[in-house]
Amino acid sequence: MSVPPPIPSTFARANAPTYVIGHKNPDADSICSAIAYAAFKEASGQKGYVAARCGNSNARIDAILQRFGVSLPVFVGDVNPRVEDIMQTNPFVVSINDTCARALEILDEHDLRALPVIGREGQLEGYVSIFALGDYFIPKPKIATSMRKVTSSIDAIVQSIKGKAVAIFDSTQINELYVRIAAMELESFGKSATKEGIPNNKSIIVVGDRNDVHQRAIEMGVRLIIVTGGHQMSKECLAFAEEKKVSVVYADTDSATTAWAVRAATLIGNLIQRDAPLFQAQEKLSVARRRIVQSNALICHVVNEDGKLIGVFSKSDILKPVHHRLVLVDHNELSQAVDGANEVEIAEVIDHHRLGNPHTNQPILFVNRPLGSTCSIIADMFKTANLKPSPQIAGLMMCGIISDTLLLQSPTTTPLDSELLNWLSRLADTDARALADMIFNTGSVLANMSADAAVRADCKLYTENNYRFSVAQVEELGFNNFWKAQEGLLEGLEKYRRENGLHFSALLVTDIDTQSSLLLIRGDSEVIHSITYAQKQPPYIFDMPGIVSRKKQLLPYLTSLLGQSATNS
Repeated sequence: MSVPPPIPSTFARANAPTYVIGHKNPDADSICSAIAYAAFKEASGQKGYVAARCGNSNARIDAILQRFGVSLPVFVGDVNPRVEDIMQTNPFVVSINDTCARALEILDEHDLRALPVIGREGQLEGYVSIFALGDYFIPKPKIATSMRKVTSSIDAIVQSIKGKAVAIFDSTQINELYVRIAAMELESFGKSATKEGIPNNKSIIVVGDRNDVHQRAIEMGVRLIIVTGGHQMSKECLAFAEEKKVSVVYADTDSATTAWAVRAATLIGNLIQRDAPLFQAQEKLSVARRRIVQSNALICHVVNEDGKLIGVFSKSDILKPVHHRLVLVDHNELSQAVDGANEVEIAEVIDHHRLGNPHTNQPILFVNRPLGSTCSIIADMFKTANLKPSPQIAGLMMCGIISDTLLLQSPTTTPLDSELLNWLSRLADTDARALADMIFNTGSVLANMSADAAVRADCKLYTENNYRFSVAQVEELGFNNFWKAQEGLLEGLEKYRRENGLHFSALLVTDIDTQSSLLLIRGDSEVIHSITYAQKQPPYIFDMPGIVSRKKQLLPYLTSLLGQSATNS
């Protein structure tokens, strides 16, 4: 009855990649910069970086990727650590038919405190702990028979004492037996068992080379005689034992050691503890932590949908770091990041927006430059490192720059953006203006999306002066599609605001041709009334000529209004 092999690692993860990931509701710069930075890492000889996204694509992004033959980054909607991230997927286990001796051997060899117990059909029965075994081997002294009790089979006893079976009867039958060392005079032998009420056929006699005791034990009809010290029973006694169907086993160890080993042959079925909480591999660690706070179990079991054991973990495992790593591109605020980003390691940030960066436990690479796009920052990294991106990657970075700077017309544009766009254009062998025409003519967001989807397509959440708000932006060629959709957009904004518990939600609709925008806003009346731009259509639509940048123009304006509101309140 050897221990089953460790459970197969059906949920074992390969070395987790480092995801290079943009913000929720990704735009072209977010997607292109994620792909480009993963390529930069690869070109720099750094392995394991994978471009990812935490939001849906759109027609513009799809057209860009199709133009350069690049696949959409892998979708990662949630990086919250899960139970599978900390569980041991090949735990040592014992069978319900294993002995205490086998359990103790595994516990000692691997410095464990508990072992899962697997049933005859492979199902999880519970666990056996070092403390339960201790209680068994050192029971309460008031119960004398508990020091002698063994629940086992003769086969298991032979294995436990490493003995030699000489005469065996019903060797697989499991019985409740009581072990005694025959150290007294022959006249006293058997009296103690009678006094304790132990039937002879439930007695195990551990004895050395005492032929008289052998003879008397056989006459009594004991269940098993173990002859210790390397001695043997006489041929006459052995024949008598076989006639009376008394099992006989030889052991090389002394009587005291043998008696202890016999007790260790007890099957662990009666020592199983069933208070361990059960978990699914995909359960969030934050939930698991709350569940095990009140548990005194030494081990936690992870089971599959069939209830079969696939892993284990302990309370101390909950505190171990989870090996998820993120590189945030085109954002640095957790409110815009993939769900669960605050629970994992943020290794790097590459961004060109205002600072709202999360707390980190150690220094990280944080690159924040006042350029027109994140793709500009990454293109400059390639150039500074004397690395040439492939034509496809160069083309993607061109698209990020063109999209975020409105082909260098946005007030966020810098001379370096223009210089880098020209450099990339040569590498990609692509004309920037022709590429811009393709990008901005690829489907109107307002014409091809529902109002609800349009206000969420490129939407970012912010917190300023205790105000929580959102600002979305869509870029159109003219306002014709806007006027057809205005009522639905206003309703969609209010719906989004209520769903997310925001003070207000805004949408900037930008006309690329005229370099002007319309602002739609729903929510806090004090903020709306403080807007100084002319109302295009009262009370929620404002005309904003010359305003095309959410980051450099609209957001600073809104935060100044919030600062005034906070001062006046």
